[in-house]
Amino acid sequence: MSTIAGLAAAALASLSPADIAFLDSLPKAELHAHLNGSIPVATLLQLVSSHPPDDPSLPSDILAHIERLQSGVPLTKINDFFSLFPAIYALTSTPNALATATRAVIEAFLCAQPDRDAIPQCQYLELRTTPRCTPHMSRQAYLSVVLDEIEKFPAAAASLIVSIDRRMSESDVKECVDLAIQLRKGGRRVVGLDLCGDPTKGEVETFEGHFRRGKDAGLGVTLHIAELSSNLASESLALLNWRPDRLGHATFLSDDAKAQFFSDVPQSEATPAAASADYTSPAHPLQAAFLAEYHLQLVRLQEDNTESAEAKMMLSYHFDMDKTARRAAGRIIREREEAERRKKYKPCIEICLTSNLLCKTVPSLDEHHIRYYLKNDHPVAICTDDTLPFRTSLIAEYALLLAERPLGLGLSRTEVARVAQMAMDARFTV
Repeated sequence: MSTIAGLAAAALASLSPADIAFLDSLPKAELHAHLNGSIPVATLLQLVSSHPPDDPSLPSDILAHIERLQSGVPLTKINDFFSLFPAIYALTSTPNALATATRAVIEAFLCAQPDRDAIPQCQYLELRTTPRCTPHMSRQAYLSVVLDEIEKFPAAAASLIVSIDRRMSESDVKECVDLAIQLRKGGRRVVGLDLCGDPTKGEVETFEGHFRRGKDAGLGVTLHIAELSSNLASESLALLNWRPDRLGHATFLSDDAKAQFFSDVPQSEATPAAASADYTSPAHPLQAAFLAEYHLQLVRLQEDNTESAEAKMMLSYHFDMDKTARRAAGRIIREREEAERRKKYKPCIEICLTSNLLCKTVPSLDEHHIRYYLKNDHPVAICTDDTLPFRTSLIAEYALLLAERPLGLGLSRTEVARVAQMAMDARFTV
């Protein structure tokens, strides 16, 4: 297990033994853990010692890189994080090294930890990684190596999400999605696709068709979305149109995006209950749409009517036209409302508290967007993201929920148990 430090360590240290025992007792699922960002330091050092010293792909100051990770990397912005990985990629570029790293990560999450009274971090792990083509293995070989290690554990304990990097070309994306679909059809334990990578890079619109193919093949879809304030709202709306099952971070997801896609957006106090549907009321948000539809229906009825000019002069004629047009308009507006409601849903939000705080995308726990989702009973999953640079663990992330403010969110045990169950409910299916 990685060394725990910083905010997560302080939150964990503030808990009583009874509180820690409570957190340990909860069935927990880790749904957002990147393979190469979760390798224990001891394993990295092992890989360095066994790596050919004359390999030009390995930085000469590799030990300094590892020391930086071990002592805590100062991050001023999220982009600083991505510069840490070339050294790790060099160390995991062979099948044997990749297998060693994968095994160590899985064991850190799922196996009894001696420094934690032989208690595992979680009961279920969805490990994610981007298949890399190296001089020593193809992307298919890469995924097979990772799956070989995952499948040493029960299906109820571990599975794989294939990550697609935003910086990839469309042909590379196609290859990775094809592999994910083929492996799943072949009985391998691939459960989902992930869109990841530097949020300032890439044209995600070109990936939509490939993610839809994956979804049609039974793969779950999770997308890193709205990680930066500079991410365009139009991009978030486009990604939400893919109907992802889960969302990674969603830190800067706009109120407009939530209103358009999430079924838990609170109704305004001025908005009448749907059951009353008094579309003629000036307070109803659909009054203008109703009136426009009413006039269209009235004109259509009048044009289609074949009664005599004398009959059309009668008051009863105008009364009947008005009543029929109102009924037709009301039915059409109700159908539109229902269609909109069917479009809205509650994709689980993968929350990585320490990651957000250290990458400076969230200023404090008090201002963290998890509060919105908890308030609205929107599903969330507490995750670690990358335990290596963030020096956290899943139990420490849960400690940030339970610890009293200002060290944590100060949730009750009942609330924390509910959050843990949300993550278990959001697992992708094998």
